Amino acid sequence: MTAAMRADAPATDGLDEAARARILAKAALFAPPSNELADGRRDLVGLSREELAAAMAEIGEQPFRAKQLWHWIYHQGVTDFAAMANIAKPLRAKLAERFAIGRPEVAADHLSADETRKMLFRFRDHEAVETVYIPDVTEDRGAVCLSSQVGCTLSCRFCHTGTQRLTRNLSAAEIVGQFMAMRDAYGEWPSPKGETPRLLSTIVLMGMGEPLYNYENVAKAMKIVMDGEGIGLSRRRITLSTSGVVPMMDRAGAELGVNLAVSLHAVTDDVRDVIVPLNRKYNIAELIAACRRYPGASNARRITFEYVMLKGINDSEADARRLVELIDGIPAKVNLIPFNPWPGSTYETSSGNAIRRFANIVMDAGYAAPVRTPRGQDILAACGQLKSKVAGAA
Repeated sequence: MTAAMRADAPATDGLDEAARARILAKAALFAPPSNELADGRRDLVGLSREELAAAMAEIGEQPFRAKQLWHWIYHQGVTDFAAMANIAKPLRAKLAERFAIGRPEVAADHLSADETRKMLFRFRDHEAVETVYIPDVTEDRGAVCLSSQVGCTLSCRFCHTGTQRLTRNLSAAEIVGQFMAMRDAYGEWPSPKGETPRLLSTIVLMGMGEPLYNYENVAKAMKIVMDGEGIGLSRRRITLSTSGVVPMMDRAGAELGVNLAVSLHAVTDDVRDVIVPLNRKYNIAELIAACRRYPGASNARRITFEYVMLKGINDSEADARRLVELIDGIPAKVNLIPFNPWPGSTYETSSGNAIRRFANIVMDAGYAAPVRTPRGQDILAACGQLKSKVAGAA
């Protein structure tokens, strides 16, 4: 980055707690439904340790019961109180009368020829989101791509989910429940320990919605996932992707410390204002400054810049050189993503030659620039496509 460009970037985030409060207040307008079932029972999935202990206290049980339940729910993956062998039968019956251990309903389940698996999960209010398992092509492991909202409020022009209005946020239970239901599907209970291989080895918050516009529920869900006595997935195995909600990037870095991915997709404000409208609120200079502040970024934990390659829009050699200048000095890699066309889109995928030229410029500057191989195209793998198809057929 040139000295002039650095001078343009704010020295601090320039955003105080009032900005974060406004974001959280708006999130409250799209709050998920309660965790109470129609029959009056309460779903225990998604409760924090403290909330679980409080629920036990409400029925006259000691705090250690919460630890037992935590183990059974998040380490063993049970959904039936009757399976909790170290809890006496009368208490199991009491728990079953008052509580439930839920999972989202599998409304659709598609397996691609390349083993990518996409599920449409439906919740109690009949809203639905997509979750995708993307296996590694060489090893027995893979990433689970989780959704954080029903629909999205950002309207990114190249994204199919952006055509779907934001209906509501997902609860912590609905976010962690996607991962737990995927584990059910792959039989990966109890939680693998230590260096035991995991098929579902990483989480990427890159599905439907903007995670940082539902920060509190996302953070609560990820704290459950990272708990060593439950699901036990390390923060190094979790990546949160944002389109650039700058005030919440600072909070996520301080409180969660998970890996950060940034949906950049353009290197000038005039282009990004169009294809990522959030840029009109938090421009590229503010976004890059927030990336420089993000705690824990290092060569071992690089920030990932996501860059969808759009023919004639953002794929020139000049764009590549500008990108290198923007991220200069940031421990980073750049994921180049050939655009995955969807019905109604006005964009085209960059040519193979254009992508190669772009990648070579970035790599020559010392940054990894892998070109993502399209996955699951035969099962509507572009985010939002399966939900739209099922909704349209309903």
